This record gives sequence, C-alpha cells and structure tokens, in this order.
Amino acid sequence: KMVVYNFKKLVPVPTSDDFIDIVLTRTQRKTPTVVHPGYKISRIRKFYMRKVKFTQETLSERLGQIISEFPRLDDIHPFYADLLNILYDRDHYKLALGKINITKKLVEALSRDYVRLLKYGDSLYRCKQLKRAALGRMMSLLKRQKDSLSYLEEVRKHLARLPALDPNTRTLLLTGFPNVGKSSFMNKMTRANVDVQPYAFTTKSLYVGHMDYRYLRWQVIDTPGVLDHPLEERNTIEMQAITALAHLQCCIIFLLDISEQCGYPISEQLSLFDSLKPLFANKQLLLVANKTDLQAWDELSEAVKKSVQDSAKGANVELMFMSNVSEDGVMAVKTAACDKLLTARVDARLAGKKVNEVMNRITVATPKPRDDIAREASIPDSVLFAKMNINVKDEIKNDVKKLTEKDIMWMEGGPGVYNCDYRKYYDLLNTEWKLDKMPEIMDGKNVYDFVDPDIENKLDILEREEEQLEEEHMTAKLDAEDVSDIDEETIELAKEIRKRKKMAILNHNVNRSKNKPRIPRNVVARRDRTISNISKKFSSLGVPTKKIEERGRKRARSMDLDQSDEGKEESSKKVRVRSVSVTKDRSNMGVRDGAMKLKARKLMIRHQKKFNRLGMRGEADRKYGPKLDKHLLAGKMGKGTRRSR
Repeated sequence: KMVVYNFKKLVPVPTSDDFIDIVLTRTQRKTPTVVHPGYKISRIRKFYMRKVKFTQETLSERLGQIISEFPRLDDIHPFYADLLNILYDRDHYKLALGKINITKKLVEALSRDYVRLLKYGDSLYRCKQLKRAALGRMMSLLKRQKDSLSYLEEVRKHLARLPALDPNTRTLLLTGFPNVGKSSFMNKMTRANVDVQPYAFTTKSLYVGHMDYRYLRWQVIDTPGVLDHPLEERNTIEMQAITALAHLQCCIIFLLDISEQCGYPISEQLSLFDSLKPLFANKQLLLVANKTDLQAWDELSEAVKKSVQDSAKGANVELMFMSNVSEDGVMAVKTAACDKLLTARVDARLAGKKVNEVMNRITVATPKPRDDIAREASIPDSVLFAKMNINVKDEIKNDVKKLTEKDIMWMEGGPGVYNCDYRKYYDLLNTEWKLDKMPEIMDGKNVYDFVDPDIENKLDILEREEEQLEEEHMTAKLDAEDVSDIDEETIELAKEIRKRKKMAILNHNVNRSKNKPRIPRNVVARRDRTISNISKKFSSLGVPTKKIEERGRKRARSMDLDQSDEGKEESSKKVRVRSVSVTKDRSNMGVRDGAMKLKARKLMIRHQKKFNRLGMRGEADRKYGPKLDKHLLAGKMGKGTRRSR
C-alpha cells in the first residue's frame, strides 16, 4: 500500500445555507406532497411523520459522512497527526468535528421528540405546525455550525494539496539551511519539478518525488529550510521539516553550503547540524558538502576543514562532496544513501522474530562430490586472451579517446542539424557493403533489374522524333486551303436564322419572368365563339343558319375589337354594345417617376418574402414548437438552491 491516507477523496463540505437547501429540496423531492383535510387523521399523521423522519435521516447521513471521512488524529500515523497539528491546530480541528457530532445527535433527539408529538396531532393544521417547527429547529441547529463547516472545508482543501507520502516506504530526506541546494538535488534525482530560486525559503512545504534504484521504488522528500534557533521560535514552515525528521524512518542527507552563498556561514550550518542530532537517532545519515563548483574543498582554510570533519566524526557519519551544477558526486551521494538505507532495513528485518519462521521453511541443498577427480573451471581461450591484453587496452583507451555519437553530433552542428547515419553500425560480412545503396523492391522484385541502362538515349531519340512530327503537322495545316461547298447566300440565311432564334429565346425569358395571371381555357374558348364562326361550323354540318344569325344579332353584347389600324368603315347597322372599362396599370398609380416606382417595387418584394416562405412550407419542413417544455416546468421542484423560499 503506497499511500496511507488519500486525502484527495474527501467529499466537499457545503456551507450552512447550501446544507439547508440540499436537505429541504431532497425532502420535497423524495416524499409525498399532497394531503387533504378529508383524509383519515392516521394518514395525515403518517404523512407529516414521514417528512420529519426523512429530513432527520438526510441530515444524519450527511453529517455522519463528514465525521467518518475526516481523519482521526489518534488513529493515523504520528507523522500525519503532528503535521495536522502544525497546519490546522489539533484543538480547533477536534472542536469543529465535535460540534458536528453534537449537532447530529441533537437532530436525532429532535426527530424522536416531534414524531412522538405528531402521534397525538388531532388535525391537519396541528400536524403541519409540528412538522414546520421540527424542520425549523433542525435548520437552526445547522445555521449555528456555519463557522465549523467553513473551517472544515478549508481544512479539506489544504489536505487535498498535501503530497501523497507513505511514511513506511524507502525514503530519502533532504534537510539543511535555506538555499543550500536541496530542491536542485531533488530535481536531479527524481522526475519532480520543484521551484528553484536564488533566495531563501523558496520551498514552503513538503515536496515528494520518486525514483528507481536497484529495481525498487524510492521516495525523496524535499523539506523547507531550517534556521538555527530554539524550537519554540520556529514557524509553521520550519516545523514541517522538524516533523518529517522526527517521525519518518529514512536516510537523512544534510546539505552543507561550503561556498556560503546561501547567506549563512559554515559555523552556523554546523551549529544547526549539532542541534538536530537528537532527531538523527536510529536513522541513517550523510553529511554532504555542496556547491564545490563555486568553492573547492581544497581551497578552504584548515580551521574550517577541521570543524566540518570534527562534526562528521562526532556524529559518526560519512562526509561527501558534490555539485548540482556540474553534477559531480550527485550519483555517488544517491548510491551511498540508498545502499545505507537498504542495509539498515535488511538488518532490522533479520533482527526481527519473523526471520526464524521463514528460515525454517527454506532448505539449502549442498552438492556432495561423487568421486576424487578434480574438475577445474573451463575458461574459453578468448576470455584468457582478453585478460592478458586488458592492461594494453587500458593504455590505448587513455591515449586515444573514442568519439561517441553525442560528440559527433555536437561537432556536426548539434541537435536538429546532425542526422545520424545508422548504416555504419550494420553487421555485414564485408564492411565495404555498409554504405551501398539499398535496392528498391516492388511486388517482390528488384526495381533495378528492370531498368534499361540506355533509357536516356532512347528517350532523347523519341523526343526528337515527336518534335519533328509536330513541325510537319503544323506545316501541313498552314498549307491546306479552306474549301467550302456552301455559298454566301446560304451562310447569310443561317446567320439570320440564328439571330431570330436568339431573339425568340430572349423574348420567351422576358415574358416568363413577368408575374402575369394566366387566362383560363374557358375564357379563351369563349373568345373564339363568334356568330360567324358558329355559322361556318353549322353550315359545314348541313344545318340552316339563317335564324341563328338573326337571333344572335339581336342579343349581341360583345364589342367589335377587330378593327384594323388603317380604319374600316363602321357597320351601317348599329349594334348595342356593353361598355368595358379599360384596364389600368396599377404599378404607375401614385408614383412620380421611375426612381420612386423602383423603390416601391423593392419594398413590395421585401414584405412579400414572409408570405412566400409560408406559402412554400410543406409537411416535411422543420417545425419549431414551444420554447419551454412542460416536463421542465410542471410537477415538483428540481435540484438546486431556492433563494425565494
């Protein structure tokens, strides 16, 4: 189990107002809402008793969840208990949880009392008032816990930001004065990305990173800087580091800035090392002199060297040197710290009681010799030859340094410019074959086998032949004469036909675009039904038409519209004619000029668009119904706040 407590899974704690909205809304949604005075009194009592009980159960469930999910300081690891005490104050934390617990008990007592009173309600009005009083008193109890709920929500947010730290796993702990290189060392060893700045107290809380060593998972903890003053004067930031030093079984790496660029002399750093010795008891410890790139160890004064060495000897720890910038000694410090802690953990397990139980189950098989013949180890000749020439090879390596691929990359222009040719690493029978061009294979065949070596010469011959053919064709085309059998009169007649056809098409398009009403067929037929036409038709059938013509002339009511432009003499016989009003063009009525007529037409088209669109709508067109759905507006109230209650 990697993480003892996963504080990120804590459920958010609502405020008192939100708590009231949640409880009352749930009661409204989950219980019946209709009751009538005509019901039996037993049914009315059960209706309101159910509401009181449901409200109490909802409150108890939510408050109990808060109490059970928040960690109990007496049950968790001492490291977490002390860390919570430093960050949030143990007394305040316990007091807030205690108030929530008391509120839960009071709500349960209220529910019992009012359910007992509801059993004796003699009317709907009295039962309703008892229910209202019960819910009101429960909500008043919640309002009193406004500060406790807000405090617990802030604690939950801060707990969720704490690193996922396992107090029982393999751990390396970095400590020392501020700005001595703890965060830089952690970034070198792990995949963490801790902020590094050139001023003190950049790290204000515990940071955790993870790394792998010997196929095992390790956690590295970066602590805030600690100053050399009494425990009572240390602030919350420093006390986090002290808590980790006191409670975690780990290997402590105490970093010493020998360049004194952190702002504190070496004497103060050694004084802090001596004052923290009680916290180093029963733990593995390394004293590391950092920033050797700025201040070499050999350039320090003898007095400073002696004081550092005396402190290391007094604590019985190993003194090591490293630099985060040049990375000298970083891996050595990591290896030494991990090996020390691994050895200590193995020794602790061997000293335990479980080892004997495990050893009793293990059987070690020892082979027995079958005869007296000595059988020596068989060593290949190549290995013996390599052992003999190992010294010669070392000398060659020291004289000539082999260029690595990284060195070649920087010589050839760096990343993004240099492109490695991996063909030089091919393992072939003949080394000269490495840089040969690879054959191109298509459909299982080598493309080069089908390439004609004389293809370029053949292409040149084909191109020259094509150019010659094109020149001959152009010459023949220019020399050819246009001989036509059509005379000029026929050509002119064809032009006139095409012109008339074009004009007919244009006139047809113009007439089609006009918005004219179409004349019904019966009107057209009625126009052709004249006396002369009828007489001709009946005469062709052998019917006498004299009486028909006389009767038609008496009752004629049509207008003579067939007068020619030259003017004909009026008929000597007067015919009674019905007067017909002359049709007027309404588009010109009330209009001054052409511009005003154009503007009026545009307005008409714009207002006509809506009616045209409605007229073209069919049953397959999309329809938009009412904007508000009934199921969203009718019925019980949904989730959410009710400020207007």
